[in-house]
Amino acid sequence: MIETKQWRVDPEAADLEQDPQILAAAEGIKNGEVVAFPTETVYGLGANAKSREACLKIFEAKGRPSDNPLIVHVATFEDVREICTDINPIARKLAEAFWPGPMTLVLPSRGEVSDAVTAGLSTVAVRMPDHPVARALIRAAGVPIAAPSANSSGRPSPTRAEHVVNDLNGKIYGIVDGGETGVGVESTVVDCTTTPVTILRPGGISREQLTEVIGLVASDPAMVRSDQTPKAPGMKYRHYAPEAMMYLVPGGKERITELVKNEKENGRRVGVLTTEEHLNSYPRADIVLSCGKRAEPESVAHSLFAVLREFDKRKVDVIYSETFSETGIGKAIMNRLSKAASGRVIE
Repeated sequence: MIETKQWRVDPEAADLEQDPQILAAAEGIKNGEVVAFPTETVYGLGANAKSREACLKIFEAKGRPSDNPLIVHVATFEDVREICTDINPIARKLAEAFWPGPMTLVLPSRGEVSDAVTAGLSTVAVRMPDHPVARALIRAAGVPIAAPSANSSGRPSPTRAEHVVNDLNGKIYGIVDGGETGVGVESTVVDCTTTPVTILRPGGISREQLTEVIGLVASDPAMVRSDQTPKAPGMKYRHYAPEAMMYLVPGGKERITELVKNEKENGRRVGVLTTEEHLNSYPRADIVLSCGKRAEPESVAHSLFAVLREFDKRKVDVIYSETFSETGIGKAIMNRLSKAASGRVIE
């Protein structure tokens, strides 16, 4: 166990790169330490992407498999040129349209970042975050920062500094607390080394938004083989899971009500994940939590991980979750819910 430092930073403060708290966190990155920081999606767990020793500390702190690649966070387009050999016209169009923002591009690696980041692949995943604290930290550190989500591997991703504290306190050098994140689900990962480009992970930028800019986008792979190194995070291993057994229930309120009744008769403590519209529809459940408004899917994405963590606090035995349309950001929501439930669906 180590003493984990905490720095509180106001994202709206002027000249963040000179903020003493940012400078202290950046010094940790420069010295090969691991520091959690906010992005517009979730909190990231950052280390110098060029240092194998530093990046290995990320895997150790998270308990993350070493064949699961990391996303490299940069502050400028020049940073991308330093670590990637080829930025093709399609990748450039995507970057111009969505950076800074919740989109990661998989590009050919120049070999400048550690093989611990790329999991030995010839490609590297890069993104430019749209969060003032994240960009200030990258600039102050003076290096590209490799950063997966700042949670224990397999747990729901953190959208508040307190979530990072709950998972990683005593395991990492420090945490930059920049308040609650905005989007709430991780970035969309797009493989720009294929023709057409392929969505490897749905996220904050929807398929519909991508096709408006570049036209045809390949179907997301449902999974990778167990003997294959994934090209991006979130493709292979169990993710986002609460402690309780979780099930997705496409059948709606009536089916969930029936399932709750059966669980209660067997003496189990039952949680239901729903939305504001249905918050009063499950009176027999022990805990009913809303993750936003069904009519506003962005609100669902924003709150999803925090709600999954809240179920852990309430100590339920089983969770039944409503499902959502897979249009727009709903694709990312259902991807995260399916992984949180380990694919368990009750038809």
